[in-house]
Amino acid sequence: MKTQKSVNNLFIDFSIKLLAKRQTHSCTSSLRTEAITYLRDLIDFFFPHFSSKVYYTREDVLADLQVLERNLITLIKNLNSNYSGDAVKTAQNFTAEIPGIHDKLWADAEAIFAGDPAAESVDEVILAYPGFYAISIYRISHELYKLELPIIPRILSEYAHEKTGIDIHPGARIDSPFFIDHGTGIVIGETSIIGKNVKIYQGVTLGALSVDKSLAQVKRHPTIEDDVIIYSQAVILGGKTVIGKNSIIGGNSWVTQSVPQNSIVYNKSEVRVRSNQEFENAIDFII
Repeated sequence: MKTQKSVNNLFIDFSIKLLAKRQTHSCTSSLRTEAITYLRDLIDFFFPHFSSKVYYTREDVLADLQVLERNLITLIKNLNSNYSGDAVKTAQNFTAEIPGIHDKLWADAEAIFAGDPAAESVDEVILAYPGFYAISIYRISHELYKLELPIIPRILSEYAHEKTGIDIHPGARIDSPFFIDHGTGIVIGETSIIGKNVKIYQGVTLGALSVDKSLAQVKRHPTIEDDVIIYSQAVILGGKTVIGKNSIIGGNSWVTQSVPQNSIVYNKSEVRVRSNQEFENAIDFII
């Protein structure tokens, strides 16, 4: 049984360790909340579908851009000792990318509408499609990632993962337009490269053959060239794996080597259908 003295010493040691951790890992407690608030404000700015604000003049738009820039500066400062860069310059550089992000997202939305027979309008895609929402957050987090801003891009990508079931690392390089259909269970790794007009269905994994920490700076994830379709539950692994332009990867395929352009890759399995009269006792499952 511990004496009161040993308990006191234990708490003294603990308090020293806790103070040291708080000094070296000093993000503010509100960082995640404020990052998500900034994300929502930016999406509201991009799409009137989510916003009650009405813009009447160019000055209204420019004024909101300035507010977004100031809010990003404040958000970056919440990183404290985790970021030694210039918060003002970083926020300015990101704000300069906002028109380009906006253009890519509208191209993504229009491509999803054009490619999905179930979509009745671009507005429906923007408001209701989880794949588009995940792409929107990816494009924002990717630009922050490119500016070498720590932690915040991953907060945003994990928020998208939480909301949509789609896990896109902000470091992935994805051209526009890009089409995620259904989307649940998709994983796209950090060093993946995806070209234009690529369509990916639910459950697809673009992953690494090895997750050894020593490979952190190595290309570990595949390259998907333009006009490729990847059907549900396909797994494509490896940094040297290239799926050539205009190819189709069938559902449940496992791919660890490059595929030439204009290829079709599929996993052949056999399903037999028989009359239950052929069996002495009909199969009767109760679930």
